[in-house]
Amino acid sequence: MLFAATWHADIVEAQGNEVAGFDTDVIDAWLPSVTDVTPPFRWTRLPGGHSNLTYLIEDANGRELVIRRPPQGELLPKAHDMWREYRIIDGLWPTPVPVAEPIAYNDDRALCTTHFYVMGKVEGRALYTGEEVAAWLDVNARRRAGEAFIDTLAALHSIEPGDVGLGDLGRPDGYVSRQLKTWYGSWTASVADADLDDDRTHQLHGLLESKIPQQGVGRVVHGDFGPHNCLFNEQGSLTAVLDWEIATLGDPLADLAYSINAWTEPGDRIADGVDAPTVLDGFPSRASLIERYAKSTGADVSLMPYYRAFNWFKTACIIHGVYARYCAGKKSTEGVDLDLLRTRIGLALDNAATMAADIS
Repeated sequence: MLFAATWHADIVEAQGNEVAGFDTDVIDAWLPSVTDVTPPFRWTRLPGGHSNLTYLIEDANGRELVIRRPPQGELLPKAHDMWREYRIIDGLWPTPVPVAEPIAYNDDRALCTTHFYVMGKVEGRALYTGEEVAAWLDVNARRRAGEAFIDTLAALHSIEPGDVGLGDLGRPDGYVSRQLKTWYGSWTASVADADLDDDRTHQLHGLLESKIPQQGVGRVVHGDFGPHNCLFNEQGSLTAVLDWEIATLGDPLADLAYSINAWTEPGDRIADGVDAPTVLDGFPSRASLIERYAKSTGADVSLMPYYRAFNWFKTACIIHGVYARYCAGKKSTEGVDLDLLRTRIGLALDNAATMAADIS
């Protein structure tokens, strides 16, 4: 998701009725009542955001805000929960975890056909491709970016959820067990449409289920904390964490392992055509990130092989489900490389099996 940065893809400036999902006259009249802005406003559609409608609003004095609502059309009951996203950034705003400034949440149907929220715009770039990052961060900035990345995750996992009004964000206990059940169920339900099964999935599920570690304290877990969901400035400082849509309460070590898996190193097997940014010179190694996290939080990271295997298993199941929906014609395949998706499923299972070999 890239709703707070404007550098990564083409921007579409929208005027008047071209702003899908909002009546600009209504929002323009309302916005000065909740924050210090001066009309007239310029609306610009931002890319990304899991199909949520996200716009940059610039006022007459150059102040920039971001407004965000669910996509138009029929939605699943718990999908695109704007209140969930807003309450998380609102709770984390006073903490060391950098997030966009929460401005206002609104569920007044006189203003919009659905709920929406407004937040501040944050400057920075997410780390998507090596080509982009090489032009953005020098070697020293890459080191600082890696350290800021893991320090931010450590800060998130050091927060007592109840202290920031997020104690009821989810059920913290049994996190890994529930995730295993969910994603294994997704795999088995998707086999027919995908026309793809793999014995390793079933073997890994059995092993992981039998070896579930005893979970410690529940913490806010981001669920997709990777370099693609963080903004960095040119000095390597992390300016904001994005995409809190699937955040919940759970096992912080599972969250850490997901992030470590997302941190590609030189020599890792990756799909052809994938330009992973963190393989560039200057970025810290996975081992140093784990060590830094453990030193900051006091966490016992000796079970990382289990948690990394669990996350690679989960990744394989997620991609498998997406692949199945494309194969079944439930999603348009225009511009989609199905062979690449199939390859990524196999690579995730390869990595899960490699990690699982070190589970004691």
